[in-house]
Amino acid sequence: MLTAGLTIPTVISSASAGTREVLAVAHRGASGYAPENTIAAFDKAVEMKADFIELDVQLSKDGELAIIHDTTVDRTTDGTGAVKDLTFEQLRSLDAGTWFSPAYAGERIPTLGEVLDRYRGKIGILIEIKAPWLYPGIERKVADELVKRQMDVPNNGKIMIQSFDHGSVQRFHAILPDIPVGVLTYLPEQLTEAKLREYAAYADYVNPSLNLVTEQLVDQVHSLGMEIHAWTVRNAALVEPLIESGVDGIITDYPDYVPRNAKSGK
Repeated sequence: MLTAGLTIPTVISSASAGTREVLAVAHRGASGYAPENTIAAFDKAVEMKADFIELDVQLSKDGELAIIHDTTVDRTTDGTGAVKDLTFEQLRSLDAGTWFSPAYAGERIPTLGEVLDRYRGKIGILIEIKAPWLYPGIERKVADELVKRQMDVPNNGKIMIQSFDHGSVQRFHAILPDIPVGVLTYLPEQLTEAKLREYAAYADYVNPSLNLVTEQLVDQVHSLGMEIHAWTVRNAALVEPLIESGVDGIITDYPDYVPRNAKSGK
């Protein structure tokens, strides 16, 4: 288990196993330094030379793909209510920065299209489909935004899709099979050998809570031809053990915690 306060198992790396680049994935942007899921946070991630920005996508009442994590606006804006019950005009009118710091007053909720247009070619983009059971058809809408920009063809792995809802991941994969997809997991029972084999039929990534990462799990995921990104690192002391375990990516609020050009020993 890789958890603060717990003993971390000794990891024995094999030089003959080769090395892998460990990607720094900026969780909701560089959200330790700027308000999550805003242009400010994504710009900060680019400035810090993260490999990817991770973001959350939901649908407004009028069908716009809005970038926000919670299913309500209460925590990260000056508004109240469910995302699905507000038009995008209403969402856009909210202040999404002051809650974090007065220095970010006036930050707004962006659309997926705006993020794709601003960052394509500058940084990888990991799109999490949030609460898809609330938004029937959201997978198609996300796919349409990528197709519109000709980002639906293999692009050096610079676009990824993930979700805790594995049915949503499969639906997206059926629409755009060339875009890499990942399953998010947070329970041990989601990481049995049988489950991993099930994921391998359609997924390119298994992305577990860092509390579940072990060298054995990393080896299992790799043996099935998938990669593994651990989330969410908010303690710099957890970075090196994750690298030693052989993970392919670290999803973190602080992308500068991950050393540039870090290599795992797996």
